[in-house]
Amino acid sequence: MLTFYFLCLTGLWFVYDRLILSPLGKLRGPNLAAATRLVLMYYEFTGRRREWIHALHMKYGPVVRIAPDEVSFATWDAVKEIYVTDGSGYDKPPFYRLFDNYRTQCMFSTLGKGPHGERKKLFAEKYSKSYIMQPHTVSGIQERAEQFVEKCTENLGAAADIYFYAHCYALDCITYHLFDPYGTRSLTEAVDQLRVKELSYDDGLHISYLQHYFPVVYPYISRFFEPTTRRRDAAIASRVLDISRRTDIASHTVLHKLQEVEDETTPNGIASELLDNAIAGIDTTGDGLCFLLYHLSLPGTADVQEKLHKELVSNPTMPLDDLPYLDAVVKEGLRCFAPIPMSLPRKVPKGGRTIAGEFVPEDTIVSCQAYTLHRLDTAVFDDAEMFVPERWLKSKGAVDRNQLFFAFSTGGRGCIGKHLALLEMKMLLKEIYTTCRTSVAPEMKASMELHDQIMSSRPKGQKCLIKFEKIE
Repeated sequence: MLTFYFLCLTGLWFVYDRLILSPLGKLRGPNLAAATRLVLMYYEFTGRRREWIHALHMKYGPVVRIAPDEVSFATWDAVKEIYVTDGSGYDKPPFYRLFDNYRTQCMFSTLGKGPHGERKKLFAEKYSKSYIMQPHTVSGIQERAEQFVEKCTENLGAAADIYFYAHCYALDCITYHLFDPYGTRSLTEAVDQLRVKELSYDDGLHISYLQHYFPVVYPYISRFFEPTTRRRDAAIASRVLDISRRTDIASHTVLHKLQEVEDETTPNGIASELLDNAIAGIDTTGDGLCFLLYHLSLPGTADVQEKLHKELVSNPTMPLDDLPYLDAVVKEGLRCFAPIPMSLPRKVPKGGRTIAGEFVPEDTIVSCQAYTLHRLDTAVFDDAEMFVPERWLKSKGAVDRNQLFFAFSTGGRGCIGKHLALLEMKMLLKEIYTTCRTSVAPEMKASMELHDQIMSSRPKGQKCLIKFEKIE
């Protein structure tokens, strides 16, 4: 009986400490989530973290406590403090070690700003806008965009599964940039299409959270859980490791650059970087393009297709970045269907910090998520659930819109592949809508609802049937 009373008192003190005595106690949010992390874990393991956090922001406002030691923010002031302070914002928490490869950190999985900066400088020039827009990169992406259109129009009148072909395109583009001439050719080669299926149809959500929360027991239970994910990882990891050791690599590639500075990294370090870039490149660009092409193909956006077509045919030789409506369509697609809509967690530095007017103690996990930043402030994004490319053409409010645009994160640790991804998206839209109209196939029944993974989101049905029609 004494033991029972002791446990009850301990539990009550535990809750009192977190709800009342904690410096975070004054922040709004559900009390149960403030008392135990099990609430957040429930929504993570059920794939509803993003939706739950957004609903909390809609109820409680731009600052919400989502766990005993975690707070979500949704303001520009918070974005600037967390991700831009001192150039790169706060350090990352151990969560990011999930993205190590070959038991070796890559740039994305480094936690501290110092190590991240050291790795980034090794190959960042290969992702700079000036480098991406050079002819060897642009021509390679254009070739693959043309192959995409050829594949989707080879049987006019029949539907093409653009979920699959968008991921083929994304993988072919990123691997061309990483290690040409050994990149995939999945738009033209059947054997590489199998690799796309291995990469783009698994579900690694549960196994990733198991590894994060239960690292001690994970090695024992992972062998019984999600076997397709393990096969996927092994297949792509083995191929990338083999390619990373080759010396007959094109000089325009990321691998060539990493081999030039090989004395500053290790063979596994090079392979880890390549694998991270490859997986990120296929998931984000492939899913983003699939969502955008589906939405453009709906009856309600026929006018957007027509405006885009007119701009493209009226300016056939104009650089992609000088086509304002094309830019607006891509940007609105990334706002509505950000490929990484989830929280990007960071750890508050020693001494604590004031974020969006609230003091947050050191070691607290803080984050913003693109899904909410792109919707919550209706003074910035009116009719936030509507697809309205024209909003990006208005000068009024442009600064606020661009500050809250978080599709590629921001600051020194923002997405290094941003310029390549934008080139891929714009090039593909140009190749499609210069000569074609698209519509959703009548037999298309798969769900296009956002289906969250550990950081990214994809169409829940993993199928998107679209019909292509040539414009005479």
